[in-house]
Amino acid sequence: MATIREGKQSVLLIVDVQVDVMANLWEARRIIQNIRIAVEKARKQNIPVIWVQHEDDQDGLAHGTPDWEIVPELVPAEGETRIYKEYNSSFEQTNLDEKLAALGATHVVLAGAATNWCIRATAHGALDRGYDLTLLKDAHTTESIELLDFPDEIIEAKNIIYELNIAIKWLSYPGVKNRTLNVEALDFTK
Repeated sequence: MATIREGKQSVLLIVDVQVDVMANLWEARRIIQNIRIAVEKARKQNIPVIWVQHEDDQDGLAHGTPDWEIVPELVPAEGETRIYKEYNSSFEQTNLDEKLAALGATHVVLAGAATNWCIRATAHGALDRGYDLTLLKDAHTTESIELLDFPDEIIEAKNIIYELNIAIKWLSYPGVKNRTLNVEALDFTK
């Protein structure tokens, strides 16, 4: 059973919005713009912003390389937390949980990439650990997937995104709240 976290402190968690990751994702420019708006809202309302970056030497995401960097449209502010991960979930073998605890965080607002891998794993990781979760439904993206066993079948990126938005909205965990929200409606004071 998940830990029930007391309090109302929100954080904005931005996952893997890196140059190489975002290069070929569905509607990446629009998603990056929506994430930028969410970051601006968080900063204006004194909500901590946490940036997660995936590291994988074999996939071209070696720490410190140009492709590993966060996209130039999004610039972490001085003092904002950065987390470096090697697994899909931003929680696995990182200090994210400790950073959230130090902030008194009880609510994670989630955006980034890729929907079906790191966003899904991080969303479930947050819920499993007792954090309330808001998935920004117009601030995460992925790419279409060709099914290996059925090469003529493709799952379109927009359908992967829609599916996760529906799943997060209807998931049920004891003692935690989860929802989806458009960036336009995001207000950390509510």
